[in-house]
Amino acid sequence: MKNWPIILLLWVSPLMAQDPESALPQVDPLSSSTLGKITLGLAFILILIFLLAWVMKKMQLTPYSNNRLINIVSAISVGQRDRIALIQVGDEQFVVGLTPGKIEKLHTLKKPVEMPTPVESDSNGFYDKFSQLMKQGQSGEKHDV
Repeated sequence: MKNWPIILLLWVSPLMAQDPESALPQVDPLSSSTLGKITLGLAFILILIFLLAWVMKKMQLTPYSNNRLINIVSAISVGQRDRIALIQVGDEQFVVGLTPGKIEKLHTLKKPVEMPTPVESDSNGFYDKFSQLMKQGQSGEKHDV
């Protein structure tokens, strides 16, 4: 195919014939409407970043949250911002006091506390109860959950 430069020239020539200034609308980058759009776009992106960070923190999706080496077995609130927690590291369990500025070891348990096995019930949780409600809604039946 020796004619490929001619074919390429015929394909590109209509694009080169257009006036580039007439093809695009003229926009003043410092106009108030353009600056407003840019500001709203930036604000939306920043809010989205902070929202995703908050969700990751609440759902404990940080890299160190699911390592299963250190577990909070149980915790109880003893004040507005103070808690007492039972922490398990390996086979050892510690009772610690948690305050906003400090974590203090209160006691080391000689014999680890065994976690009680959950009692089997008619439904295993929210998913089962929600599924039952959806089935009831589809069939028109009414039952207490």
